[in-house]
Amino acid sequence: MEHIKSERLGSLDVLRGFDLFCLVFFQPVFRALASASDWTLTNWLSTKFMHVSWEGFVFWDIIMPLFMFMAGVSMPFAFTKHLHSGTKLQLYKRILKRVLLLWIFGMMCQGNLLSFDSGRIFLFSNTLQAIAIGYLIAAVLLMHFNRNGQIMITAGLLLSYWALLSFVKIGDWGGGQFGPDNNLAEYIDRAVLGRFRDGSTVTVTGIDFGKYRYTWLVSSLNFGVTVMTGVFAGQLLKGSLSKVKKLQYLLVIGVALIVAGQLWGLQMPIIKKIWTSSMTLYSSGICFLLMALFYFLVDYKNYGKYLNWLKIYGMNSILAYMLYEILDFSSLTKSVFHGMEQFVGNYYTTLIRLGNVSIIFFILWLMYRKGRFLKI
Repeated sequence: MEHIKSERLGSLDVLRGFDLFCLVFFQPVFRALASASDWTLTNWLSTKFMHVSWEGFVFWDIIMPLFMFMAGVSMPFAFTKHLHSGTKLQLYKRILKRVLLLWIFGMMCQGNLLSFDSGRIFLFSNTLQAIAIGYLIAAVLLMHFNRNGQIMITAGLLLSYWALLSFVKIGDWGGGQFGPDNNLAEYIDRAVLGRFRDGSTVTVTGIDFGKYRYTWLVSSLNFGVTVMTGVFAGQLLKGSLSKVKKLQYLLVIGVALIVAGQLWGLQMPIIKKIWTSSMTLYSSGICFLLMALFYFLVDYKNYGKYLNWLKIYGMNSILAYMLYEILDFSSLTKSVFHGMEQFVGNYYTTLIRLGNVSIIFFILWLMYRKGRFLKI
C-alpha cells in the first residue's frame, strides 16, 4: 500500500470506479432484487446483467473488457513518468513484478490457490491474469515500437487469432468452427492446461472438463489487443489536442470499432468466452464510447464532483475486485439481520447481498479517506 501523489486522469478513475461499482455492488444486489420482485421489467433488465451463454453481447459482457481497456489507458501516463525517473531495466522489473502479482492474485480469486489443495489449483482462469498477459504484451510494444509499429503489431495479433481459429483444424476441432465444443481455442486450452484448466476434474477415465468454456491461451493474443486499444485511447488523451478534438476522436473511433466488430461478426461471431476478434473490436468500441462519455462529464464539463464517489472503487480497483471475489461477509450480515426474514420475505437475500457489498464499500471508503491504495 502507498499514498497516491501523482497527477491522475480524473475521468479514468471515475470510469474504473463505475466498472467496479457495477461488478461488486450493483449487479449482485440488483439480481437478487429482480429475483425477489419477479417483475417483468426487472426480470428483463436482469438478463442484461448476466453473461450471454455463447454468441452475442449484453451490458454485463463489457465489464471485463472495460477493466482491461482501462489498464491500457493508464499505461502511456505511467510509462512516461517511470521512464523519466529510471531506466528501461528498472521499468521491466516493475512490469514483471506487476505481472507476477496479478497472476498470483488471479489464482487467489479464481484459481483456488487459497484452498491449499494441489488437486484443485487452476493456472489460468481469471480476469486479473488476462490483464497481466495483455499488460505484458502492451508494455513490450510501448517500450520498443513507435505508434505505427504498435498499430501494425496489434492488428497482426488480431488477425493471427482470426486465422488460427478460422483455418487451423486439428481432428474435429477448429477450421472455422466457433461452437463451444469444436473451436480451436478450446482444444488448445484442454491440451495444454489439462487438469489445471478451470472447471476440470480428474476421473478414473481421464479429465472431465465439465461445462466450463472460457478460453485463455490463444485468447491471450486478443487480450493484448484489448489492452492496446486502451493504450491508443490513453495516447490520445495524453496528447496535445484540444478537449473537443479528443472527444471527437474517441467517439469516431468507438463507432468505427463497433461497426467493424459487427461486420466481422458475420464471419467470426461475437463470442466473449473465447474472446473472438470481432468481439475484441466490438467491445473496444464500446469502451471508447464510455471513455468519451466520462471524459466529457469529468474532464470537459467538470461534473466530477457529482461522480467522485466512484473513485472509492476506481482508485482501489484491484482491492475491490479481490475483496468481492475472496471474502464472504454473509455470516456477519446474517448475524446483524437475524430474524428479519420473517418481515422481508423473499427480499431477505437482497438484504444480505446489500449488507455484504456495503461492508466492502465501507472498507474501500475508509482506505480512500486515509489515502491508502493497493499499488502493484
